[in-house]
Amino acid sequence: MQRKRYTQEFKQQLIQEAAEAGNQTQVARRHGIDPKMLNRWVREAKHRGWQNAAPNAKKVNAYLPSPQEYQQLENENDKLKRILGEKDLEIEILRDLLKKNNPAFRTKLK
Repeated sequence: MQRKRYTQEFKQQLIQEAAEAGNQTQVARRHGIDPKMLNRWVREAKHRGWQNAAPNAKKVNAYLPSPQEYQQLENENDKLKRILGEKDLEIEILRDLLKKNNPAFRTKLK
């Protein structure tokens, strides 16, 4: 089967049309191409746009919490660690009980 080559202008036109219509599949079918191909073209166009962007446009400011927010996050983290430890301890106790009551389960619980 012969592969068909599309011009860059045609690709750009379809990408723009798909962005305006909001439905890539419909645009692709209207022009008689595979929707997956148009999806790939749109994805590649977005990637090229990111590569061609100015370096200072790519910088993202990091979120730094205030000291109060940081303390709240630390407290919540400690609380969640305690809860997780308690759950792990409960599970271990229940497994030990099960092993003592039913010796046949020893190999299944590992």
